[in-house]
Parts: sequence; C-alpha cells; structure tokens
Amino acid sequence: MAALISCNCYSSLAASNSKCIGPALVPKGSSFLRTQNLPKFSPLKHAQCQLQNNEQQKGRPFSLKKSAISIVLAAELLINGIPSLDWSPNAYAANPPIPDLSVLISGPPIKDPGALLRYALPINNKAVREVQKPLEDISESLKIAGVKALDSVERNVRQASRALKQGKTLIVSGLAEAKKDHGVELLDKLEVGMEELQQIVEDRNRDAVASKQKELLQYVGDVEEDMVDGFPYEVQEEYRNMPLLKGRAAVDMKVKVKDNPNLEECVFRIVLDGYNAPVTAGNFVDLVQRHFYDGMEIQRADGFVVQTGDPEGPAEGFTDPSTEKTRTIPLEIMVDGEKAPVYGETLEELGLYKAQTRLPFNAFGTMAMARDEFENNSASSQVFWLLKESELTPSNANILDGRYAVFGYVTENQDFLADVKVGDVIESIKLVSGLDNLVNPSYKIAG
Repeated sequence: MAALISCNCYSSLAASNSKCIGPALVPKGSSFLRTQNLPKFSPLKHAQCQLQNNEQQKGRPFSLKKSAISIVLAAELLINGIPSLDWSPNAYAANPPIPDLSVLISGPPIKDPGALLRYALPINNKAVREVQKPLEDISESLKIAGVKALDSVERNVRQASRALKQGKTLIVSGLAEAKKDHGVELLDKLEVGMEELQQIVEDRNRDAVASKQKELLQYVGDVEEDMVDGFPYEVQEEYRNMPLLKGRAAVDMKVKVKDNPNLEECVFRIVLDGYNAPVTAGNFVDLVQRHFYDGMEIQRADGFVVQTGDPEGPAEGFTDPSTEKTRTIPLEIMVDGEKAPVYGETLEELGLYKAQTRLPFNAFGTMAMARDEFENNSASSQVFWLLKESELTPSNANILDGRYAVFGYVTENQDFLADVKVGDVIESIKLVSGLDNLVNPSYKIAG
C-alpha cells in the first residue's frame, strides 16, 4: 500500500461537464435539457408552500417563523444548486442574491475532523473533555506569528496537564472494564507526552509542536474510545439484519490522479463512524469488502463536492447478486442528545429546525451518502465528500445537515480532495481497521 503523502499547494478544479451526479442521485442518461419543458421550479416558493401544507394537514397553524427558516434553507439550494435532480454546473448563481443570511447563523464551529470524531463518541466524561479541549486549542495558538505562539501553547499545555492530574481518577473510572488496562497505559503515555511537549515549548521549538499535539490527541481519542462499553443501542428492527458497523472503522482510499504533474496518486485515510450511522457505515464497509469501488472513476468534482459510486449500466446503485435487486438504505441521522438515530425523515420534515447533528458537515472532507432529493431512503452506493464552505453553508448550521447521512471524515490528506477531478480513478479502497465491528456482512454470502 502506498504511503500517505504530504500536502503541497495545487490549483483548484473547474466544474465538471461530464456525468453530472449531485449529492442527489441523477437517473442515468438524464441531462439538464430534459427539464427544459417542465414548469419552472422555485425553491423559495416551494419551501414556503410545502411547509404551509404540512402544517395545515397536521392541524397546526402556519408559522411565519418556520416559513422564514425554510426560505433561508431553500435560498441556499438555489444558490449552490444542490441537492437537485439533473444537476448541472449551470445551477450555480453567479452572485448569491442573499449574502447577509449568514448573520442568522451563529456559534463557533468545530472544523477539525479528529475533534468531530472525538466529540461524536457516545461517552459522558467531563474530566477527559477538560484534557482534550486545551490540547485542541493549541491549533488556534499556533496561528499566532513566530515564537510568540509558544507562550499561548504553554498555557494550553499547563491547562491540559493540570486537568489530567486532577481528573485522572474520574477518567480511569469512566473506562470500560474490559478496556481499563489499555486505557491506563494510554493515560501514562499521555502524561509523558505532555511533559515532552512542555520541554519542546521551553526549547522554543515551534516546528515540533504540531506533530506532538497530534500524537497527544490520538492518545486522548483512544482513551475516549476505551470508555465505550459495547454498542450503545439497538438498531431499529427493520434495519437490524442489514450490514451494520457497530463501532468505528478506517479505510485507505488510493486515487490515481491524471493530468497533474505534481501529483500522481494519493491515499486518503477515512474514519467511518458506526456509532452514529451504523446502517450507512455498515453498507459502505460491506461494499468496500466486495471491492465495489476499486477501479471506479470520480464522477463529479465541481469545487463543492467530490462524488463517486454510480456503477456502469442502468442501475444507480449497488445490485446485490444474491437478490438481483438494488440495495438501498434509509436516511440515517443522529441528533445530538439522542441515544439512537432517526430514520427515513430529514430533520426539517421532523420540525427539528434547531437540532444539531452528531456528525455535522463541518470539516473539509466530510463523507456522506448521495440520494434522490425526493426519496429519503434511496441511497445505495453513491457517496460524496464536501469540499466547500460558502457563506450560506456555514459549519454546524447548513442545508446539508439533517438532510444527508454523514458517516465519516477524511482524516489524512483531505486537502488533496480539491485536486481530484472527474476521470481520476479510485485504484482501491481497503479496510485497515474495524472489520470486527461489521455485523451481518453480506459480502461473505455472495461475492
């Protein structure tokens, strides 16, 4: 397997004019021209009318406040052109007509995929979070120019060390019994590592800080995973026999890049989160084990998302050879504060306008399932990675959260996704950890 390569600066990609597949699925053979004789569709008007109809059907008065929220969301659909059937590069507006809508969205977003994965774990241990937070804040401290950043880093390290010393007993008590010895070993390594980071700061070696920070946060994340005692809930009965990822897994996706003299191939490490999306992640791991994606081309790369997963032939998804039918999976969204995901409905349809998703579209390289815009349970094999964060798709509050099922993040080489283009080839996607967490693996039944 190729080694993970380091990042350099490359130019951004132009929108693809080849096979157009949105985060929404596009029927094969369809094109932008097929819709030219249909009545013009207004996302803004449609959102308001649909909400009013839904409220009236449920016997509730129409809410202007909810209408305003839907119009904000629909405006983003209009501006960004997704999700939409018959997606076309022409769907983008040259000048967003409502640039000030972003002021309606507030809150400091977490954009680091590692941090998002740590906070998404089903644990509740305040002591370990108090160690985690100052170590993560080192990234902000390093944005200060020169060695002055080290003064701020030193405060971060001292805070984390103090939190570990004071909270170690509570952290150890939060470890799952079967994993306690491993967790304690990791905590010992974390203590030593923080002393080493303190020495790096005292030596004023700014260049060595980031790599040591990454090492320490890996220890923290591993300790937090050792706090998870088994899978925390029962998957909804109707989906219980599907391939399920009851935990986490990691894959390496090796992409052969064409027509780029600076980059021939790249390996992307992707962490899949089955704690919050067991059906979605399990489906993907099952397809990876079937080598479904190996040799497949990138089918969309427009500066907003990179997408693949549409097989050759008339089917828009994976055809299970044991049934000769297209396998589809439900929309699966874990709401922050809930114990199990909701299935089959968007958060907007559920009226959860202010709810936060446990796996948000915050990070560059957020991975999610593509589906038909009007069929929540139509996802099969097409996946996409988010590249862009516009003013109207701010982290932690955007049109994608609660509408598409996130099930992982690219954690290594994610910046290179911007250099992937239509026609580049996925040489392989290989599972590197987490196979033991896959249950009901259908790939073993039919190859």
